[in-house]
Amino acid sequence: MLHDEVFLKRAISAGRGNKPADLVIKNVSFLNVIDGSLPKGDIAIVGNRIVGTHATYEGLREIDAEGRVAVPGFIDTHLHVESSLVTPHEFDRCVLPHGVTTAICDPHEIANVLGADGIRYFLACAEEVVMDLRVQLSSCVPATAFETSGARLEIADLLPFADHPKVIGLAEFMNFPGVLAADPAVLAKLAAFQGGHIDGHAPLLSGMDLNGYLAARIRTDHEATNAAEGREKLAKGMSLLIREGSVSKDLEALKGLVNADTSSFIALCTDDRNPLDIAEEGHLDHLIARLIADLKARKVPIHHAYRVASWSAANAFGLRDRGLIAPGWRADIVLLDDLEACKVHSVIAGGRPVEPSAFKARKPVAPVGLESMKAKPVTAEAFKIPARNGTMPVIGVKAGLILTEHREMHLPVSDGGSTIDLEQDAIKVAVVARHGINDNIGRGFVTGFGLQRGAIASSVGHDSHNICVVGADEADMAAAVNRLIELKGGFVVVDGGKVKAELALPVAGLMSDQPFEHVHEALIVLREAAREIGCTLPEPFLQVAFLPLPVIPHLKITDYGMFDVDNFTLIE
Repeated sequence: MLHDEVFLKRAISAGRGNKPADLVIKNVSFLNVIDGSLPKGDIAIVGNRIVGTHATYEGLREIDAEGRVAVPGFIDTHLHVESSLVTPHEFDRCVLPHGVTTAICDPHEIANVLGADGIRYFLACAEEVVMDLRVQLSSCVPATAFETSGARLEIADLLPFADHPKVIGLAEFMNFPGVLAADPAVLAKLAAFQGGHIDGHAPLLSGMDLNGYLAARIRTDHEATNAAEGREKLAKGMSLLIREGSVSKDLEALKGLVNADTSSFIALCTDDRNPLDIAEEGHLDHLIARLIADLKARKVPIHHAYRVASWSAANAFGLRDRGLIAPGWRADIVLLDDLEACKVHSVIAGGRPVEPSAFKARKPVAPVGLESMKAKPVTAEAFKIPARNGTMPVIGVKAGLILTEHREMHLPVSDGGSTIDLEQDAIKVAVVARHGINDNIGRGFVTGFGLQRGAIASSVGHDSHNICVVGADEADMAAAVNRLIELKGGFVVVDGGKVKAELALPVAGLMSDQPFEHVHEALIVLREAAREIGCTLPEPFLQVAFLPLPVIPHLKITDYGMFDVDNFTLIE
């Protein structure tokens, strides 16, 4: 008899009560996200599958839920594990206790540094972690032709991974201008995945351009930042992924769209969330609790929040085996102390209780990209910006947004160069190429950080991940960049030529090789060091990391220089 048939025979027999289940959760109520009912009864599990509910069962192992409520495991529909600043194994250990039993990741951060080897590393990790880590194949590496990436992925590079059991489809298609222009390389990728899932990325796209984008069979989008944009995308058949990360915070603007009519077409995602915010606030559990509070205020039944976090998310990405607590469905279960507050007590992932032994049983995967930092040391002179007649373009940053403003300022001139103006909060920003392909340095100005002195540098610079540095002093900017090179990547705060705080991220210049607790502690010190030099942003490091992202409006910077996203062109 085939293995599948042996399993099915066991599952059916246990479901009928003829044999003990592998695991039974007793003394529990479970939420039906279809109608909001809360029936009581045992939950019987064989392998990774629920085989019985609404009845009494015996199990080889039994867990007393002590009257708690069980809900389906949470699904983060779009994230970059790299932005957690830890490896997939540590991300697993950090996030799974918050109820996230499935995470759908796009490894395009590491792919931009290492190419196919980065995807291969993530797939190897996905086969070992306790949560179900699913991978979308990075569609836009590099994101544009106006930056220097460490690698390039064409359709021939992606197809060998297409049939991997952990792969869902094609990741966020950021190059929406390429889609609308029917670029041949873009069409080749879209054509290859017409039978699978294609994830979207179309900030502020609307009208007939949105229609053209959706005509490529792109189904989901996490870039809506206002209710009108979200409504249009829902009306045109997209599943809306409400994002609340460490920088991009869209839940407040979009939560009002969730109701009984729409909840089957809305899901949640974090995109980029670091261990500091996870420790202080939580992960999807935090989003769910906030959504529930809003639903209650609008007299919308709260089971729609749990539907959004589980069944709707699974349905949007073709994961047909999860999202309900019912026989035949995957045993991803979160036990809650408080249903309305989404207070997680414990988690079952794929039929396994999430305990220290589950994490210890994982096989390690060797880190990659430990020598990916190839930038050359710089001096303060590297950040001199020639003066120009009239105003200078300045990137306007606002807390909680990766959308930036395209501002113009009259800046002081000294020795033929435009200089920093602290009264206008205009400091310098630069992107230093670090992949060994060239020695480019893009230079410009940014406002919104509030720095009074010093510099902040990061080797996390979406999406090509060159070094991005902001500073109120050119010598400190150089010192910060040079320390990053010595660390092989990471975050650095410099003041008066001295390193005040740092975090090494040697795995491709993106992730720590240390436990997430270490990263959490280092981020606390870094955040305080940033405040001491005047930074007013609550999350300065990820905010720095998004300055080089030339697919998010309106003004950005790459190693080629300042970039006008609206006109999709470099500024002379």
